[in-house]
Amino acid sequence: MNTTPLAHLQVVECATFIAGPSCGLSLTQLGAEVIRVDLPGGGSDQLRWPLAHTGASLYWANLNKGKRSVVLDYRTPEGRELLLALCTRPGPGAGIFVDNMVGRHRVTHENLTDRRPDAISVHVLGFPDGRPGVDYTVNAAVGVPNMTGPGSSAEPVNHVLPAWDLLAGASAALGVLAAVSRREQTGAGSRLDIALADVALSAVGSMGWLAEAEQHGDRPAHGNHLFGSFGTDFAAADGRRVMVVALTEGQWRALCEVTGTAPVFAALETALETDLRHESERYRFRDTIASILRPWFAARTLDELTTQLDGARVLWGPYRSMSEAAATARADPGSVARPVDQPGIGEMLATGYPLRWEDHTSAPVPAPRLGADTEEVLAQSLGLTGNEIGRLHDLGVVACDPARTSG
Repeated sequence: MNTTPLAHLQVVECATFIAGPSCGLSLTQLGAEVIRVDLPGGGSDQLRWPLAHTGASLYWANLNKGKRSVVLDYRTPEGRELLLALCTRPGPGAGIFVDNMVGRHRVTHENLTDRRPDAISVHVLGFPDGRPGVDYTVNAAVGVPNMTGPGSSAEPVNHVLPAWDLLAGASAALGVLAAVSRREQTGAGSRLDIALADVALSAVGSMGWLAEAEQHGDRPAHGNHLFGSFGTDFAAADGRRVMVVALTEGQWRALCEVTGTAPVFAALETALETDLRHESERYRFRDTIASILRPWFAARTLDELTTQLDGARVLWGPYRSMSEAAATARADPGSVARPVDQPGIGEMLATGYPLRWEDHTSAPVPAPRLGADTEEVLAQSLGLTGNEIGRLHDLGVVACDPARTSG
């Protein structure tokens, strides 16, 4: 069974932060050769937090797992020529470029098609008109922070997960595969642009939130309650907290049975003239339902809740800290997270691709040192000699991994 279906693809990535690099990460975890190109000294995300105890970026190391690293100064004429040559090298799986470059040094789709008419380019940007934007500013503009947080506060609440960046990266990777398929069928190249603002707007629109706002006005924030059904958090006897959800009639019945509250809710239905088998009604009376269930949860520890809720097949999950999540993942032999020996950091818990191929998970591969593959890529892909690479190195056009060259 082949778990590297994209081994025939060669992608050049010239992108920083999350969206572009996460696109390349998905492609490389599915087998593609992804060459990340950085300026000498690294890109603007080279030392982005969080950092390892060595001072190296855990962020950079995890977003660039399995890629090859080439350092060249594409701001110089010779460096730009090398970048263009890499992006348009011959081969049925080559000629693919992913970037979020801006300014006068940007490599455009037209620059690529001048050399390779069937080139594929994916350009990541903030807004479709070229204005800058990042996940957190786009998220603010699309209205999500006003729907987040406690209902008692009128202030917007940001979330820490860069959802639009990650979704943009996944969409960009899908775009690459669609463009490759088109090229294989027609011989034509493709210019793709993906803006974070479009990704965010498309996503909230797909969930009906835009239509909801036009028809009913803005949805208020309401804390940890699940919108449109029943779901909220409860405190356990030992101070731990759990999230409990009842989307379906079966899940609601299981929750009532395990907590022994079925008679109480039957009486409540009669008194309120409602039917809690319908999730809309469970949402309508969410506060009342939570107040009835809360004492049952408060009388039991997390271990006790785990046994009873799992046994009753209730839809629930414990709240964990990130360190607890890491420890749980490390202890799980079937987890997509496994330790790797990362250059410059040491042992690091990293993750492979989340898609399971017939129960098989791909092991994470360490990220390269910055510039670790410069010499090899320039020699193998562009046919440069050692003397030519040495000259470019002396001119500051390219840079290699010091750890490799010192050896």
